[in-house]
Amino acid sequence: MIRPAASASGAASTLRTPPPSNYDLASRRPGQALRDKIKADCPSLIQRSLAWALRRSENASWRTGLRGERIVSRELARLRRHGWRTLHSVPLSPTWDIDHLLIGPGGVFSINTKHHRGKTVWVGDHVARINHGEGRPYPRSSRREAAVVKKVLDRGCGFAVEVIPVLVFVKPAKLTVRPSLQDVRAIENRELSALSPLAGVLSPEQVDAVYAVARDQRSWTSAV
Repeated sequence: MIRPAASASGAASTLRTPPPSNYDLASRRPGQALRDKIKADCPSLIQRSLAWALRRSENASWRTGLRGERIVSRELARLRRHGWRTLHSVPLSPTWDIDHLLIGPGGVFSINTKHHRGKTVWVGDHVARINHGEGRPYPRSSRREAAVVKKVLDRGCGFAVEVIPVLVFVKPAKLTVRPSLQDVRAIENRELSALSPLAGVLSPEQVDAVYAVARDQRSWTSAV
């Protein structure tokens, strides 16, 4: 079960006008960073077809990740009617981005999407294991991302903004989460709907203020 974070304190910042279009992250598509990598790696149709035929592992991994982010984005879109705002592929650096940032009455959630369709997933305090394989640092990475987001939002909003890291696994065969994992939420993509009724963390004015800061790419300059 996903629980709301503690309420943000202080008054909301003065409502901002939208940033210039070249700095507005609201126009970013789900998986934009992965799209850019795929395009740079295989800029032509012929090259993309060849890469697919040869099953280039890195390119295939990017495409799998992109499909996962698209699936999660569709789940998040259903929350809009409940007062939630979503940003996708928020760039922290040239090589690092937040897959999805969800902002609404129930707080702020930094979402890290992992596409392991049809596989068994176990998530512990520090690592996750896919099909009982080698540990992957998914929980640690999610904590780090949430900490960066909090720093940026605290600075830009002028009030404390709690950010909850969420690991979303797309269509796993089975997801097992160690009970001791409390600070990172690990869920399946279909469980995102559980966020919709959460409320009482951010006022409408605070939601507007947080979203205004988060959507402006200039807010993320020197974030890491």
